[in-house]
Amino acid sequence: MHKIAILGAGPGDPDLLTVKASRLIKEADIILHDNLVSDEILKLNTHGTKIYVGRKFGDQSNQIDRQEAINVLLHKHHNKGERVVRLKSGDPYIYGRAAEEARYLTKHKVPFEVVPGITAAIAAANNLNIPITERNHSNAMLICTAHTADYSFEQLNGIAHMLKAGNTISIYMGLKSLHRIIPKLLDVCQDENIPVNAISNVSRTNQKIVTGTLGTIEKIVASASLEMPVVFIIGATPIQSNELNKDQIFVERHS
Repeated sequence: MHKIAILGAGPGDPDLLTVKASRLIKEADIILHDNLVSDEILKLNTHGTKIYVGRKFGDQSNQIDRQEAINVLLHKHHNKGERVVRLKSGDPYIYGRAAEEARYLTKHKVPFEVVPGITAAIAAANNLNIPITERNHSNAMLICTAHTADYSFEQLNGIAHMLKAGNTISIYMGLKSLHRIIPKLLDVCQDENIPVNAISNVSRTNQKIVTGTLGTIEKIVASASLEMPVVFIIGATPIQSNELNKDQIFVERHS
């Protein structure tokens, strides 16, 4: 029996796949894929069956039932002796729900492996020269989600004080909650000049970045028509370069 492969597809550019992930995708008989996996990556497999099991923003379906259905599909196709890939955007263990599938497979004694992928914040930082850690400036970078935008006081203090201390934070799934998150960060940091970068469709041909500060980013984003998915990198400023690929990156800069 083949192991089930839970793979990280990264942010979308097939060149950013690990060598192992690329090989397993090409060999797969069955690919259960999420919404944000790019068409370019799915096209690497020319013979297998691709089954969409993703969810989009605003999806109100019961997530417990949805996850159970995915688990059952994984188990069923594995028992048929097929090469099964569970393909997730980014990294499986960073907001990829891989833990739920790994626990199910472990409980049912189904062999599996997890293959890492480049998560959006890391890809954006490297692609756009944003130094998320830097000597004498930032010693850490925190990855967090604004999906619920319901931070407790303690959580907010932890996030905001890291930012206030000069470290970098990245916020996933925050586009629709920005009006809640930014005021909370401002309330704790008391500094409107902290830099903010909003990157849409990281690594893809329609990648776009807009830059501002805690004091200006809400207005800038509102007028920028950014497409989801968007990742925010806060507390670091891009290193400007004349060599950025203008066909892939539109940079809108604001003082």
